[in-house]
Amino acid sequence: MNIQHLRKFLAPEFVFGVGSRHLVGRQARNLGGRKALVVTDPGVVAAGWTREVCASLEEAGIVYEVFAAVSPNPRAAEVMAGAEIFHATGCDFLVAVGGGSPIDCAKGIGVVSTGQRHILEFQGVDEVREAMPPLICIPTTAGTGADVSQFAIIADPAERVKVAIVSAAVVPNLSLVDPQTLTSMDPYLTACTGLDALTHGIEAFVSSAHSPMTDLHALEAIRLVATHLETAVREPTNQEVRSQLMLGSLHAGLAFSNAILGATHAMAHSLGGYLDLAHGECNALLLDHVAEFNFSAAPERFERIGEALGLDLRGLNAGQRRRAILGRLRGLKQAVGLGRHLRELGVSLGDVGSLSRKALRDACLVTNPRRAGRRDLEVIYEEAL
Repeated sequence: MNIQHLRKFLAPEFVFGVGSRHLVGRQARNLGGRKALVVTDPGVVAAGWTREVCASLEEAGIVYEVFAAVSPNPRAAEVMAGAEIFHATGCDFLVAVGGGSPIDCAKGIGVVSTGQRHILEFQGVDEVREAMPPLICIPTTAGTGADVSQFAIIADPAERVKVAIVSAAVVPNLSLVDPQTLTSMDPYLTACTGLDALTHGIEAFVSSAHSPMTDLHALEAIRLVATHLETAVREPTNQEVRSQLMLGSLHAGLAFSNAILGATHAMAHSLGGYLDLAHGECNALLLDHVAEFNFSAAPERFERIGEALGLDLRGLNAGQRRRAILGRLRGLKQAVGLGRHLRELGVSLGDVGSLSRKALRDACLVTNPRRAGRRDLEVIYEEAL
């Protein structure tokens, strides 16, 4: 039997729909939780979502501590501080409220609480050996997919890089996916998280580890984000559009959690850790350049991506189809305000070598459809300058 052709599909239980966030107390009680560590960040607290979650826990008779000292790119030190509070206050399960940063931080806290080692020692694939405490996620952005994935991304400020922890052990027990929470996102965050979800869908679909099941979720994610992102940026209070975008994010999370990702994410992790930039914008800066590099390795798959992006490719030759697909990606970036170049964000030609070395060590690069060496990554960064 050739195990290279076997594929498994991991997914947590999830509840999708407006108002699902209010189920957290009941669901926590069903999991047998006694005391929760609620992991969140100052922006989510200010938006009022944390307060609502805590009220639901109180109604269910569950006590809790709140840990809100989470940065937009969660630092290793924040994970370790959260794990110390988890133990010191006698918590036995975790509730994450927010975007990818609080959710990844909560995953890291769970890993450390049972693994009893520094969070950075778990970098890589399947390095988490012990089951972590139960985790319930309430995502408040439409893009990261962290609430359904087996990924946790943690920043290492000392090395100025983000590390990927990939393990079935960090898949949450439950995700309460409530589109109403998206109403607190500003246009920039909407654009960043939307491009993150689009990148998840595209990279999962062309990944060397894709499967028929991940293909279904990846293509639907691409279709939903491409159809609704521009409107969501223009009309922040349009609840129907927000719901469709949240659904796209959910599909994308299920796809990439199982198919893994590619060079865009490997390079974005290096870039985001170096400059402490929003992850979604890092993906947006690199997506079309990586797609151009990968196109020859999976032209038929990219053409299916083009159709999911809303393009009519009938009657076009191969070169025209390629240009149309890359043009659509670049046009979407521009339309949602993420058309900047790396130079505008402070990246110079002298930074490219270090960025490429770090990206080359990222686990996401393993499933890129085209083998990429250090010079390949350098050229892509240079093109994005």
